[in-house]
Amino acid sequence: MNRLPRFVSVAVSRALEAESAVAEAVAQIDRREACFVLAFAPNHLPLGQVAAALDAYMGGVPVFGCTTAGQITPEGYETGALMLVSFPRRYFRCASMLITPLNPLSMQTIADDATRLRNNFQRTAGWRRLGLLMADGVSKQEDLLASTLESCLGDIPIFGGSAGDALTFEQTYVLHRGEFHPNAALLLLIETALDFRGLGFDHFLPTEKLMVVTDAVPEERLVLELNGAPAAQEYARAVGCQPQDLSPEIFAENPMLVRQNMNFHVRAIHATQGTDGLAFLGAIDDGLILTLGQGTEIIQTLETGLDQRDDKGLLPDFILGFDCVLRKLEFEQKGMCDEVSEVFRRRRVLGFNTYGEQHCGVHVNQTFVGVAFFDPVPEGLN
Repeated sequence: MNRLPRFVSVAVSRALEAESAVAEAVAQIDRREACFVLAFAPNHLPLGQVAAALDAYMGGVPVFGCTTAGQITPEGYETGALMLVSFPRRYFRCASMLITPLNPLSMQTIADDATRLRNNFQRTAGWRRLGLLMADGVSKQEDLLASTLESCLGDIPIFGGSAGDALTFEQTYVLHRGEFHPNAALLLLIETALDFRGLGFDHFLPTEKLMVVTDAVPEERLVLELNGAPAAQEYARAVGCQPQDLSPEIFAENPMLVRQNMNFHVRAIHATQGTDGLAFLGAIDDGLILTLGQGTEIIQTLETGLDQRDDKGLLPDFILGFDCVLRKLEFEQKGMCDEVSEVFRRRRVLGFNTYGEQHCGVHVNQTFVGVAFFDPVPEGLN
């Protein structure tokens, strides 16, 4: 299978200097055809220089994006690549909204602004709409943000990921109108002539080990006690290790799950805090019941999840993917990154590694969320 999609252009630079990286990447796309461009930035490039160079080289084409915890290029997983994805006017239209400050978050203001953006975005006959959401990955506001936008945008499905900064968990940024913004989120409303399908999956099943949050600091996503015991000690006991041995790799392989309706979603731990606390990447509150997750076969689950088909049974032209960095950590620990990258290459997955994912109004962790884009829907069949 050809690694490059037909309906978007992809550009990658691994240059170590910002202007050189931007110049090399921009030279690979046709700016005359572009409606907008998504930019996924690596951690080592100075963001001010990247933004200035993009502004200078793109000739007025809008560029949106974020910092990442890794990129998914046509070669698979990478960590040091600047990737641009150009969406041509022939198949795409776009409207954008910067949400800042994200913390503190004003739900009513966001709902009003998003509703106004939707109502002012003129419809094209026969085209369909979706939303892409990229949010500050250390704001701890993605849960409220995703649910607020889902409720006010009606039938427009929303997919996205939280920006990253490698694995430092210090400060992340979204790119809008020539500037990288901290403590912010970016909402893109996209209208497309292409058929598309949303997808979201992980590779964990619930075990019989349940834990109740008995002391939490919800606004900090911090759990101090589980089952009435110090949280780090109780979690370590459940996974069979000593508290001092807890690590990102342990958390990645042994996530906590939250049941919502009939489905389980991953509520990932990303670090210990203090002596006994556990810091989560999703909403936490007193009384929440957590279930320890157990991994299933990774490659088979990945192949099945990415095996999307349109109504004719055809494969996607490309998949825009938001893949949790904790998944990548687990794959690295198991020596599986090359194998996973090969699956991504064959399935034409493009995107980035996130600090959390947004899927249909729910903020999740340790999950692959994506949008599969197919051939245009023939007129009259929309």
